[in-house]
Amino acid sequence: MCVAGVGVDIVEIGRMRETLLRTPRFRERVFTEDERAWCDRRADPAASYAGCFAAREAVLKALGVGFSEGVGYTDVSVTHDDRGKPEALLSGQAARLAEEQGVSEVFISISHTREVAVANAVASTPASVPAREERRDERAILAAQFKRARSLLDDLDSGKDA
Repeated sequence: MCVAGVGVDIVEIGRMRETLLRTPRFRERVFTEDERAWCDRRADPAASYAGCFAAREAVLKALGVGFSEGVGYTDVSVTHDDRGKPEALLSGQAARLAEEQGVSEVFISISHTREVAVANAVASTPASVPAREERRDERAILAAQFKRARSLLDDLDSGKDA
């Protein structure tokens, strides 16, 4: 896999908590049903909502776009595997943009303290550079060619016929 882009975002948990209290519809407008169920089951739902929002922003940065270009809030969402590992789920315009860029997968990581939630995202594409073994073979070939050239130069310096 090759890295196509990297993104990071940070969200203040207190600000997310205030927004959730002040604007109850924000939760339904911005987060998917699965995200709301996940976050609402957590000990500190505001921290989880902040983490999900930061992950969205990080994914969009990794793709080199924002919520502009037709990307809606729920075009990037966070789901979790059986072990709780967060995974980016792309749909709508975000999925189309990723496909246009050849992005096959977006890896995310989310963490938080009492004050902030942070998320990182790495967008990857299928490998477009030679495999490590192929590069090693190229190095071995180059080294052998250099050794032969050096031997030829040494022979010339010593007056031997090549």
